[in-house]
Amino acid sequence: QAFRVDIIREEEGALEFDMVGIDAAIANAFRRILLAEVPTMAVEKVFVYNNTSIVQDEILAHRLGLIPIRADPRLFEYRNQGDEEGTEIDTLQFQLKIKCSRNPQAAKESSDPNELYFNHKVYSKHMTWVPLGNQTDLFPDADFRPVHDDILIALLRPGQEIDVLMHCVKGIGKDHAKFSPVATASYRLLPDITLLQPIEDEAAEMLQKCFSPGVIEIQNIKGKKVARVANARLDTFSREVFRHESLKNLVRLARVRNHYIFSVESTGILPPDVLVSEAIKILMGKCQRFLNELDSVPME
Repeated sequence: QAFRVDIIREEEGALEFDMVGIDAAIANAFRRILLAEVPTMAVEKVFVYNNTSIVQDEILAHRLGLIPIRADPRLFEYRNQGDEEGTEIDTLQFQLKIKCSRNPQAAKESSDPNELYFNHKVYSKHMTWVPLGNQTDLFPDADFRPVHDDILIALLRPGQEIDVLMHCVKGIGKDHAKFSPVATASYRLLPDITLLQPIEDEAAEMLQKCFSPGVIEIQNIKGKKVARVANARLDTFSREVFRHESLKNLVRLARVRNHYIFSVESTGILPPDVLVSEAIKILMGKCQRFLNELDSVPME
């Protein structure tokens, strides 16, 4: 009944929120679902038609697989096992075809590869979406592409080229880390800092230096500097205060046992608020399946 969720900070790609009134097992389950069970689209198969770069085919395929693809996985189905071709409902197809050549206009004394060569750096922006089947009609406004255009894939020299075709499929981080939708998903308990008695003057200044900026503030009361706890959630639990004999018995450090501070950083495939809502749906589905299993067990 006391459960609540408070949004603390929301930015592009990052979200911080509080979950209050839950058990540690639920908090950890939610974190693990974010890491390993919210699906995304990622490169699964790479068909190498030509690769004369110094990057081996296997390494190239691995690098391509780790590039986050901006595509809503909710629009696609999971590919069936043994299906090599893929269809418009379960596969996104990308092509990377690029060749390095010399720049005839470059100065003779130049040694800068950016001046001497064309296309000597292969970036994720060179990956182009190739619609499968009727995907052009299914997704008329789609903009399927890598999340970031400046991910360096390989370096080429004149005459070297890369010609590959990629199949992106739907998967989860439990199967491979490339499918994980978050860069980080973590939680910590809310710090609880209590001053057991008034701390003044030099002791107050020393106490302030023992904590992260913003945790302890000093007020001027009747000509005296008095310390007070301003914002305990900024504390990182360095325990520096216990190094000082004059302070260690004046402060109590604890944590609020049912107040969790979550930090979620998206890879850019989906906004963090969408990831959180999808994780909640998955957790609810797990609970419902468990209840259904209990109902199906015959009672003696």
